Amino acid sequence: MLQVLVPFYSNLSGLILLPLLGSLIILVIPNSRVRLIRGITIWTSLITFLYSLFFWIRFENDTAKFQFVETIRWLPYSNINFYIGIDGISLFFVILTTFLTPICILVGFYSVKSYKKEYMIAFFICESFLIAVFCSLDLLIFYVFFESVLIPMFIIIGVWGSRQRKIKAAYQFFLYTLMGSLLCATLVLVSLRTTIK
Repeated sequence: MLQVLVPFYSNLSGLILLPLLGSLIILVIPNSRVRLIRGITIWTSLITFLYSLFFWIRFENDTAKFQFVETIRWLPYSNINFYIGIDGISLFFVILTTFLTPICILVGFYSVKSYKKEYMIAFFICESFLIAVFCSLDLLIFYVFFESVLIPMFIIIGVWGSRQRKIKAAYQFFLYTLMGSLLCATLVLVSLRTTIK
């Protein structure tokens, strides 16, 4: 039965946008509707996981080329495009991300005591950015999404961390990751400069 549906569900940008759509739906629901928020959250995360499995079913193992490639012109004068696709390694990272998100959300249902709606939104945004990181084929887009993951992770650690020093842990996570990212940013800019020339 899945083989019949597969040709209609092979859009990587849809996989990236699905968790963001779920977070937008949750955003408009009042905090008092906890059951509805839980239901939408778990169903969105499960649908995202099942959606990622379609890529595994349609993936061709006998080629080394990137598959499910999409290109959207973004900054044509700099040759910077929204260029995404997956290979054999990134496919399993995408599936791992979409598999772990429902587990993290289920754990969050019972361990998170305050701001549950915001917790679910932060996790969906993080999932979307992680999927985009693993699908990025353009260096600048990869860097932008990689750095964007820091924002929801900083909030998740700082607000819902398990220890007294969670704020300090969030700042340390952010600073250590940012220091490594500055070197990466320098290399991205050098690469872009040589590409433009």
